[in-house]
Amino acid sequence: MDFKFTAEEERFKKEAEAFFEEEMKDAPPVYEFGGRDANITEEGWKFHREMAKKLGVKGWIARAWPKECGGGDASIMEQLIFNEVRAYYGAPGIDISGAAMLAPTLIVAANEEQQRRFLPPIASGETMWCQGWSEPNAGSDLAALTTRAVRKGNHYIVNGQKIWCSAAHWADWMFLLARTDPSQKRSRGISFLLLDIKSPGVTIRPIEYMNGSHSFNEVFFDDVKIPIENRVGEENKGWAVTRQTMNFERSGVARFAEIKRGVEQLVIYVKETKRDGRPLADDPIIRQKLAQLAVENAAGRALAYRIAWEQTKGGLVMAASMASAAKVYGSELFQRFAYIGCEIMGMHAQVEDHRWAPMQGKFIHEYQKCIGSNIAAGSSEIQRNLIAWAGLEMPRTI
Repeated sequence: MDFKFTAEEERFKKEAEAFFEEEMKDAPPVYEFGGRDANITEEGWKFHREMAKKLGVKGWIARAWPKECGGGDASIMEQLIFNEVRAYYGAPGIDISGAAMLAPTLIVAANEEQQRRFLPPIASGETMWCQGWSEPNAGSDLAALTTRAVRKGNHYIVNGQKIWCSAAHWADWMFLLARTDPSQKRSRGISFLLLDIKSPGVTIRPIEYMNGSHSFNEVFFDDVKIPIENRVGEENKGWAVTRQTMNFERSGVARFAEIKRGVEQLVIYVKETKRDGRPLADDPIIRQKLAQLAVENAAGRALAYRIAWEQTKGGLVMAASMASAAKVYGSELFQRFAYIGCEIMGMHAQVEDHRWAPMQGKFIHEYQKCIGSNIAAGSSEIQRNLIAWAGLEMPRTI
């Protein structure tokens, strides 16, 4: 395995670094030290949308899409470079729900009319999406969802509830799963629908964080109409649609880039901060903790690069289970990173949103949200099952 970039990849990496370094100079304070979601403040979301449009002009949102779908047909490795650089600088601009999740699905499963209608606004950064999958009793067990979509004429009438919908309060559209045939069990009888979130009958309620801000939402549907032409794939076969995502880069490298930047910030902090008249950097225990984080993060980054390499070679079956391994490793490493940052900073880590707050309260925010990192985007338990079944070919027990 050779991690050296080609001349073209190296050129793109430098171009991306120069772009994000310059653009992030104008970022609002919420982005300065990372650790804060773009959608928790109006100012942060506005900057996110401005950045998305700039990325759209450069063609970077759709850089890895096939040319026939308006993309740049970039390699997986080039996509990894983009994801790593953007995450290192803590830059917004990529709509995870739209560009990273829905677009690959549309490219594979949508008809030509749907592709012409929905892909260009995603590629240009004009349209933002949110995901409507989880429900109060159907999170990790998504096949247990109960939201109903009843076909009536040329529309579906949707009733039910979704939960943990990131950025639903800002989004323009939602892609959701709803049960269109209740007589079928589990993953059968479910359809994949696209909803204008401003439609009548949609109610959005915030789910607040411990600190009072919010990114997640509950979304309620009361006789909401969705046109039949907004169904992706066949009726009752939406579960298969959700699995038809393209071979985009899914190495988890962004998490390791974020941690790398955070460790560098901690190193600066311990060099500049004194305790009992001596820099914290003189403490061998603190140095050992930071070194351990750096080593573990380097191992995670190597795993991410190996996944991209396997995807490039076409080893997609093994790459899928490796991506689950990177998700588990990255989530748990992020938790250790948050805990160790708080340990090193002591009581100062609890100061937030104040001119005396080190790194603008980065680590109290990281600490408060890190518990959910091994639940979001697929719980660690689910990921370990995927590793066992797909990677180790162990028998299913359920």
